Amino acid sequence: MSTPLNILCIDSSTEACSVALLTKDATTYQRFMFAPREHTQKILPTVDEVVKEASLSLSDIDVIAYGQGPGSFTGVRIGISIAQGLAFGLEKKMVGVSTLQAMAQEAFVTNQLENKACESVYAAIDARMGEVYFAHYINVNGLMVLQDQEVVIKPEALIEKLQTTDVQIQQNSVLVGSGWAAYPILLTAYQTCNVSEILYPNAGFMLKSAMSLIEDNCAVDPENAIPVYLRDTVTWKKLPGRE
Repeated sequence: MSTPLNILCIDSSTEACSVALLTKDATTYQRFMFAPREHTQKILPTVDEVVKEASLSLSDIDVIAYGQGPGSFTGVRIGISIAQGLAFGLEKKMVGVSTLQAMAQEAFVTNQLENKACESVYAAIDARMGEVYFAHYINVNGLMVLQDQEVVIKPEALIEKLQTTDVQIQQNSVLVGSGWAAYPILLTAYQTCNVSEILYPNAGFMLKSAMSLIEDNCAVDPENAIPVYLRDTVTWKKLPGRE
């Protein structure tokens, strides 16, 4: 897969935030930090830092990718707003990448580096309110591809679905995301899988999906870039002290 573009990617959908830049010569520059409630202060300075490290300027960026969610309502909004602001100013197109897919992609790359197989990944982010954002991905030529659909669901409902349908858990799959530790009952149901240390999405692992989407002509004008919340934002409420 080859995309001779400078692609900047921003993600602030969870407690972590990250910035990554893939240059035309296929070099990646990135930053990842755990910074709850500091996304607005950290993202733009980090963008500037990464672009300078690549010896580029913002005007050299061809496409801006962003973590489209699911994740924290506030975090997703911050990320897409900053990405849109940059895209409008630079008159560039945008492409959104799933946060769940990014974690699955990181698991694939990490296991590949360790000469381990990683053909199936289950991703679960703690969605608060007793729910998780959940999805299943499998490896297709080095890109983790969504199976079925991303959902927001209560752990008990997910387990019931496993018990009442013909859905089979792929053994030796990898589990990524904060949802497994937040709801240990899920680990009991997926005990034939391997728990990863990957808890949050990282913009650096959104780049491959971004390239694929760009090649498929999925990049859009900034005004058409949309977030993915999964949960109905009309009835969505913050828990005290949480996003």
